[in-house]
Amino acid sequence: MSDLKKKSSCQVGCWAMAAAAGLLMFIMLSTIGDYSFLPAAVLGFLIFGLLGLLFNWLFCAPLPAAREKTDLSAASASAASTSTRASSTSTAGAATVAAAAVASTASSDSAAADKAAVDAKAQAAADKKAKAAADKKVRAAADKKAKAAKTKADKTAAAKAEADAKAGEDFDGDNVRGSADEGTKPATLAAAREGGADDLKRIKGIGPKLEKLCNTMGFFHFDQIAAWTPDEMAWVNANLEGFKGRATRDKWIDQAKLLAAGKETEFSKRVDKGSVY
Repeated sequence: MSDLKKKSSCQVGCWAMAAAAGLLMFIMLSTIGDYSFLPAAVLGFLIFGLLGLLFNWLFCAPLPAAREKTDLSAASASAASTSTRASSTSTAGAATVAAAAVASTASSDSAAADKAAVDAKAQAAADKKAKAAADKKVRAAADKKAKAAKTKADKTAAAKAEADAKAGEDFDGDNVRGSADEGTKPATLAAAREGGADDLKRIKGIGPKLEKLCNTMGFFHFDQIAAWTPDEMAWVNANLEGFKGRATRDKWIDQAKLLAAGKETEFSKRVDKGSVY
């Protein structure tokens, strides 16, 4: 009963305030706004009705019970908690997904780096092998070229040596090898003097065959050989067929000078004893 009285008093008060506001609006419109009586009255009445309803709703509507407030608060708190948990779960899920994405990216980058390192190592090994093969090929080509050059040089030297051997020596220094016209032919005899020919075999380097060749050339005595000049020696060396250069190599002139003077040499003593021929 007390609640009804309070509500009734509240409503009366709200409509009274609304009526005062409507009356004030009517007075202001009719005096200050230059409105006629009817429009000012209508507007004042509208203000009265609207404000009366508004004031009753604001000031006279019953408040919700305390339990309802508590339930509402609990429901709100539960919803807020659920929302918070959902938000946390969502955040954690997002963080997990982000962490998984980062880990996947890091793993992918690591795998790519490992593959790049392996590829680089393989490429370096391939380059090293290719360089070694190229170096080996270059060395082989250089060795082959050097060997060919040496072979050619050896052949050239051998050919020159063979030609020189065939041509003989340059006995008189005129840069002409093996010529029978080298030097000057010494004086010769058609036959040995009275008393017979000297034993030219007592000269080292003149054997029986060479002694016969010397006699054929007109040399029979030691003094003939001892008298040869260098130019005549060159002629003899060039014309000793099969024995070219022998006269100089065995020093015939030096031995002939001693033997022509009646002296002996170690070799002539051995010949006289019969221990040589």
